[in-house]
Amino acid sequence: MTAVNDLVRPDRYPRSAAYDPAWLLDLDMGPNPLWLLEDLARDLDLRPGARVLDLGSGMGATSVFLAREYGVRVVAADWWVGAERAAAVFAAAGVGDRVEAVHAEAHALPFEEESFDAIVSVDAFEYFGTADGYLPYLLRFLRPGGQLAVATPAMTREVREMGAIPPHVKAVVGWEAIAWHTPAWWRFQWEITELVEVTSARLQEDGWRDWLLWARACAQAHPAQRAAHQRVIDMLTTDQGTHLGFALLNARKKQSSKLHRDPR
Repeated sequence: MTAVNDLVRPDRYPRSAAYDPAWLLDLDMGPNPLWLLEDLARDLDLRPGARVLDLGSGMGATSVFLAREYGVRVVAADWWVGAERAAAVFAAAGVGDRVEAVHAEAHALPFEEESFDAIVSVDAFEYFGTADGYLPYLLRFLRPGGQLAVATPAMTREVREMGAIPPHVKAVVGWEAIAWHTPAWWRFQWEITELVEVTSARLQEDGWRDWLLWARACAQAHPAQRAAHQRVIDMLTTDQGTHLGFALLNARKKQSSKLHRDPR
């Protein structure tokens, strides 16, 4: 099981290395979520007891990681996975008392204003967070001084700048790649609102290689979906990091943020 074993990398991701790759692959809803979160959290100040929204939490691997590794209280919100299904994952992982599963759509969040100390989103923000008005809406739920952290697929150059989606990327993900922005794009998109201070906006080092390791492991662990994973493997092997990677973004909500009331 070489490809699966390659998901254990204590040299680079010591916290993630403590998690069974088979468990993580069974919860697959996006590439290497714990590696992304562990890297992202280097720029976060997560303190025990803090209330954290895991937005687009999927099957819940990132929520389990947040509760176990940082001692925070997590609300795991996802639209594609029902709350009962996610809650079963949390109970089995021994964090059911620290993680609450909520079935919610990202534009209609059922939470009180300023009720979270941090909002984290891994492998999901590209689906709902690129609209100009989304950041002001989301910040309603974050207390002043609270942190926002996002890990999302990225391009090294904007598609609009290139004039087209690179053919090897378009063949696999189609138009979706237009939502894969550069860290510089995200920094401007957030800073222009004057609602947050962007503390970090970076392209993950060798993020495409991590993604490739994940795709190879998925192909080995899930033979029935091997053809789909092979397409991703071929895309990343062709790309070699020329266009593809992950953006890791961190920001703090300003104390004096004044938000508009219309969520959309």
